[in-house]
Amino acid sequence: MAKFIFSMQNLLDMKEKLEEQEKNNYSQANLRLLEAEEALEAIKARLEAAKERLKQEVAKVQDIGEIRRREDAVEILKMYVAEQILVVRARQKELEIARERLQEAMKERKTFEKLRERAFEAFMEEENRKEQKEVDELVSYRYGVAESR
Repeated sequence: MAKFIFSMQNLLDMKEKLEEQEKNNYSQANLRLLEAEEALEAIKARLEAAKERLKQEVAKVQDIGEIRRREDAVEILKMYVAEQILVVRARQKELEIARERLQEAMKERKTFEKLRERAFEAFMEEENRKEQKEVDELVSYRYGVAESR
């Protein structure tokens, strides 16, 4: 039996490598998103702590300068939260793009795998035809030899 050789095997190999690369890109994008979300939560926690310190300072009513510094700290942390929310949204978009690219790479790989399967099926059909032809020739040869005796 002849050996099956897929003519586009190098393309299939390349598609598999591209898919693996896109999987890595997706996981890295997911990791960046998680880090951005964790940073956002940390900033929110700092904001809540700053608000609590401000409430405590206002309740004491001791130093107006300290109260203003606490208010400024709260406002700065609010800006950090807003900025970090933008970072999280950007990371979400990156993740979505990476997911779409991964899906496209998977689709292309599957396409080439289907082509390979079809080529293998055609190869097997051809091999079966050749084998059947050889059997038919062998049977007709034996029949011819038996008739001549």
